[in-house]
Amino acid sequence: MAATEIEPVIGIIGGSGLYDIEGLTEKEWREVATPWGLPSDHLLFGRLGGVRCVFLPRHGRGHRRSPTHLNYRANIDALKRSGVTDILSLSAVGSLKAELPPGHFVIVDQFIDRSFAREKSFFGDGIVAHVSMADPVCPRLGDALEHAARGLGLPVSRGGTYLVMEGPQFSTRAESHLYRQWGCSVIGMTNMPEAKLAREAEICYATVAMVTDYDCWHEEHDHVTVEAVVRVLLGNAEKARALVRAVVPAIGAPRGLCPAGCDRALENAIITAPDMRDAALRAKLAVIAGRVLHPPG
Repeated sequence: MAATEIEPVIGIIGGSGLYDIEGLTEKEWREVATPWGLPSDHLLFGRLGGVRCVFLPRHGRGHRRSPTHLNYRANIDALKRSGVTDILSLSAVGSLKAELPPGHFVIVDQFIDRSFAREKSFFGDGIVAHVSMADPVCPRLGDALEHAARGLGLPVSRGGTYLVMEGPQFSTRAESHLYRQWGCSVIGMTNMPEAKLAREAEICYATVAMVTDYDCWHEEHDHVTVEAVVRVLLGNAEKARALVRAVVPAIGAPRGLCPAGCDRALENAIITAPDMRDAALRAKLAVIAGRVLHPPG
């Protein structure tokens, strides 16, 4: 491997059952502490097709943590300090479009963040940084996910906007209709600030939104049963495992720097003068922003 090449480590964030993938070897659960507290759960380290992978159950095994109370900063920091270079985020969503039925997968390319009760940045008083979020999803990962999904014959759409709501309650009908007017494709509660923090951590990031049902705008919404949603969830989980098995070898080969610049997002983002940067925050950022805050030499 040339000195300029990166040996990828793939981080997978998703439901508790996602890590039960056939072919995953060298499995080991490890607790990973961070300066921001503990992540949602221990991380599962392993290899899939020879590629190093790190799995994080987003809500903790047994789904113990609500979207609002997830420690998003600890989750991303734990993945970064575990060597992760690329994150595949899989999440259950409601559909805001008739052409995206339950069981459909959407490889989103945009987000609208309507969450309001979460810590959204690693930076703050003492070290200020502004990263670009114009294109929040790594197109290289999106291409690989689309190719793998179509190769498996999965029902998939490339592109779409994911509306992130705070929760834990679902939308009102008026809100659901508003988000449809905005042109949003799906709605969920978890991918922000996850995507923002991944960008600050200079980790390539992509989301697969897995539709479980139509949001409450749909006239048939009130007729959906819990049993029907559970059936879709289980079917989506099996599809997600197949997708991960297919895509990890494709993105796990040694590569150069990200063409989109995801892994250099902090290059010109920190605006606080070096002699004015808070020492305590600088220490907490050693893993997240060490490349720019603690350059070699």
